[in-house]
Amino acid sequence: MKDLMGMMKKAQELQAKMAQMQAELAALEVDGQAGGGMVKATLNGKGDVRGIKIDPSLLRPDEAEILEDLLIAAIADAKAKAESAMQAKMQEATAGLPIPPGMKLF
Repeated sequence: MKDLMGMMKKAQELQAKMAQMQAELAALEVDGQAGGGMVKATLNGKGDVRGIKIDPSLLRPDEAEILEDLLIAAIADAKAKAESAMQAKMQEATAGLPIPPGMKLF
């Protein structure tokens, strides 16, 4: 019975940590870039785009396809950084808890 109570307490602690982590991820902003910094994208920790910056030299009609590719690359870069930050926060939150391998909490 004592072990069950300990598990329940750990589950409550995990739930509180997860709620805190969700709030931190929503406030987190990561920047990605492409084209040597000519295109920059800012995403929050949940992957929502918060901003785009484009070097004015790319704003020419004949550069449209290049700009489109750079936007995709910058957003992908920022998304990878956001996912990495989320995994780091998840490891902090679940430290010491017996979570089965491969189980995703998000």
